[in-house]
Amino acid sequence: MSFTLTSPAFKNNDPIPVKYTCQGANISHALEWSDPPPGTKSFVLINDDPDDDGPQPWVHWLVYNIPGACRGLPEGMPAKEVLEDGTLQGTNSFRKLGYGGPCPPTGVHHYTFTLYALKVDKLEIDPNAASGAFVGYNLNGNALAKATVVYSTP
Repeated sequence: MSFTLTSPAFKNNDPIPVKYTCQGANISHALEWSDPPPGTKSFVLINDDPDDDGPQPWVHWLVYNIPGACRGLPEGMPAKEVLEDGTLQGTNSFRKLGYGGPCPPTGVHHYTFTLYALKVDKLEIDPNAASGAFVGYNLNGNALAKATVVYSTP
């Protein structure tokens, strides 16, 4: 078995339904994963747009300290810093907490969801300081594996 990440809302490399974009309800879609490697204690999810023109990919969603027993995220996750199970959300490139759906200025963009399986229970990062680059730096050396799913703009 291999570590996999999927969404019931779309298939890998398909266009994302408008519901999950800035033209729709702009809510997060559900994600599911299976077969994390042995020793996984927590997960980190980074959703970014590598097609953005900026110096770094545009981060749409940053979720970390997801408990190791978890196997998915629900649709419409609230934009809260700390969720009931201790999962944390950082600030996206829109400078907002939680999910920020795709809203590209022009052309087709691709959006990557990368889920990292970590060998540590949590990353000691204040949600107010959590950016994609900072969390990415801090998970380096603690990642056991990663799984990816991609969608594009409609």
